Amino acid sequence: MAETEETGAAQGERVVIKKYANRRLYNTASSSYVTLEHLADMVKKGVDFVVYDAKTNEDITRTVLTQIIFEEEEKSQGQSLLPIQFLRQLISFYGNSMQAFLPSYLELSLASFAQQQERLRSQLAAFGQTGAMAGGMSGGAYEEQIRQNLALFDRAMKMFSPFAYAPRAEEPAQPAPKAAEPASDDSLGQLRKQMAEMQAQLDKLASKG
Repeated sequence: MAETEETGAAQGERVVIKKYANRRLYNTASSSYVTLEHLADMVKKGVDFVVYDAKTNEDITRTVLTQIIFEEEEKSQGQSLLPIQFLRQLISFYGNSMQAFLPSYLELSLASFAQQQERLRSQLAAFGQTGAMAGGMSGGAYEEQIRQNLALFDRAMKMFSPFAYAPRAEEPAQPAPKAAEPASDDSLGQLRKQMAEMQAQLDKLASKG
């Protein structure tokens, strides 16, 4: 396999990053020091890596990824990815009885979101190749896909914090989003099945409480 210039590792191979006491990050595959920005680029390019503390050999990948998110949010200049309300709700789940369920649920939600986005990109590419997509059709399809994506993620968050997401008294309630059409591919259907099963477990726990 060919090595990538940025990482020094073969395609598909996990890259090992060492973090030293001086906070410097060392890419063992390319034998070079890297920054959080370099690691962010690796994530966006789909490069798999793990970060170890050079002294204790502890896996600190999660901590480093969190630092990358912090850096990205700091330089977002008004285009933050994580809403304040989401961050507040996320913090509130630490130590909560539902904490164990939230990571899997969010992972499934984002996986479903990503699959819908990939399907949309494929559809747009197909339309572009055949030249069959008119401006109005592309805009309508794109907007409908966005509504479905937002509705899916919004339902996930409402299930965990229904009161925080209730409409304010002085604001008119927004009409319910149009229900998404059932997905045709098996993988997305399986994700939704798992999400439904997890929701049933959470409802069961809530009724006991």
